[in-house]
This record gives sequence, structure tokens and C-alpha cells, in this order.
Amino acid sequence: MKGFKMPGNMQDMMRQAQKLQADLQKVQAESQNLTAEASAGGGVVKAKVNGKQELMSLTISPEVVNKDDVEMLQDLICAAVNEALVNVKNQAADAMKKVTGGLNIPGL
Repeated sequence: MKGFKMPGNMQDMMRQAQKLQADLQKVQAESQNLTAEASAGGGVVKAKVNGKQELMSLTISPEVVNKDDVEMLQDLICAAVNEALVNVKNQAADAMKKVTGGLNIPGL
């Protein structure tokens, strides 16, 4: 196949596919640097996560700490962390949609 030349349209498609792949890799790398915050209980518990799905900080107002109701505090922590994780996932998905034009590409 030496000397084989793809038709112009095929070459354009290959270039577009390569650009899309590079753009997707860039967005995936940048998504690791995203952060999102959320709160629960009217702001008495606040959680901050990053794009790696790691909890970066957790703030608990002293007035919500009650040794007789630890379960409520646990629920507030879970709610704040889970909401923050959803928020950061949504940010990453929005960034990906900008690159893919809304196409749902499996594995991304």
C-alpha cells in the first residue's frame, strides 16, 4: 500500500477525529482540577470536593454538634458530600458536552 493516499474527505475526517481525541484528553485532565462545594442543614455542614472525587474540606458548625443526636450530624455530612460530588460531576459533564457537541460517547 505504499503510496496510497486517502481521499480528501477521509483525511479531513481523520484530522477531526484526532482533534476531538486531543480535546477530550485535555478536558479529562482539566476536570481533575475542578472543585465544587455544597452545604446541608442550612449551611451548618459544608463540603468541598475536587474533580478526582476526593473530599478536600468539611466544615461543621459547632451548634449542630449534639452528642445526643449524632445520627443527624452523620446525615448532614453525607448529604453535603454527596451533593458536592454530584456538582463536580455535573461540571465535568458540562465541559465534556462542549467538546462532544452533546454526543454521548461511551466510556467518557
